[in-house]
Amino acid sequence: MPSLTYVPGEEIRRMQWRAFWVGAIAMAICIVGAFFSRVQFFQSYLLGFLYWTGMGLGCMAIMMLHHLTSGAWGMVIRRPLESASRTIALMALLFIPLAFGVPSIYSWVNRTGLSQEQLQYLNVPFFLIRSAVYFAVWLLLAFRFSSWSQRQDTDNDASLIRKMRLLSGPGLVIYSLTMSLASVDWIMSLEPRWYSTIFGLLVIGGQLLSAMAFAIVILVLLASRQPLSEIVGPRHLHDLGKLLLTFVMIWAYLSFSQLLLIWAGNLTHEIPWYLRRWHGGWMWVGLALILFHFFIPFFLLLSQDLKRNAKALGLLAAFMLVVRALDLYWVTVPEFSPAGVFHLHWMNILVPIGIGGLWLAVFAWQLRLRPLLPLGDPQLHQALEHE
Repeated sequence: MPSLTYVPGEEIRRMQWRAFWVGAIAMAICIVGAFFSRVQFFQSYLLGFLYWTGMGLGCMAIMMLHHLTSGAWGMVIRRPLESASRTIALMALLFIPLAFGVPSIYSWVNRTGLSQEQLQYLNVPFFLIRSAVYFAVWLLLAFRFSSWSQRQDTDNDASLIRKMRLLSGPGLVIYSLTMSLASVDWIMSLEPRWYSTIFGLLVIGGQLLSAMAFAIVILVLLASRQPLSEIVGPRHLHDLGKLLLTFVMIWAYLSFSQLLLIWAGNLTHEIPWYLRRWHGGWMWVGLALILFHFFIPFFLLLSQDLKRNAKALGLLAAFMLVVRALDLYWVTVPEFSPAGVFHLHWMNILVPIGIGGLWLAVFAWQLRLRPLLPLGDPQLHQALEHE
């Protein structure tokens, strides 16, 4: 057994600075673009903010799921999950520019065509207060787990396992409730006259899928070097591949359920949301999601050989990260196109890259602070012998 005290070094430091400079340069270009198209900048900013906030939250949720189940699959990705969950602090900071762009993003700011009940809920001060509460709750959860995990490395306190398990159950419930409300505020209210009771679960399913794909990509990159190359085996990858397949099926099930219920109901305040995405070129995006977000990954992940092959699984996970961005684009951007015609503005690509570069830089910085494996967890050696 190689030394387990391995802390990411030079390769992660290079990743950190490269990501930072890519993100900084991309955001600088977009800020210049904001002087020429302020509305487009904030609309693109929302897209990038939602994608990378969801990544951190999804990682935190999977981390809590691991603590509940104590599965060997989670031990090898626990530190990347913890590092990603601590990026929620960065996203809380990056919400500040979004707060200034609320009038450029949400039509309900004009307070026209809405019921009295909607007006009581959809107003800028209450919107900002709710968002602050969401981030406060998420930060409390993320750093509580992070603090206990750090203490576990130094104290070898077995009682911390029980504490993390006891908090994980309520934590997942709290995450589900707050994220459901946040999805209504940040995404569904783009069209304030439309609603779906399953939409919050659909957003959560997408976040879990993004987070699992990201964790697999990071693990494959780290496992290509010593000493993790001698620790991470085909069985660990196989378990993670099965979880990725599970989240693909959950996303597909929720997406189809929402479409079926709304289409069968045929109500005038629900159908227009899908009709807008069925014309003007958006239909091809929807068909691409059916193909690339479900059918292709579903059938590929049925293969045991692919799930046990680090390179193949890593490439598929990286592909899923791109498709997840396309799904978020399909959900949000049609609301910014009154004519209902598909369009792709350069800032819709560059702003998410800019935010992503900063996010990855903070993630890599956090990853460098601790050993790649939870050394104080008494279940570690049993998990590493999972083969």
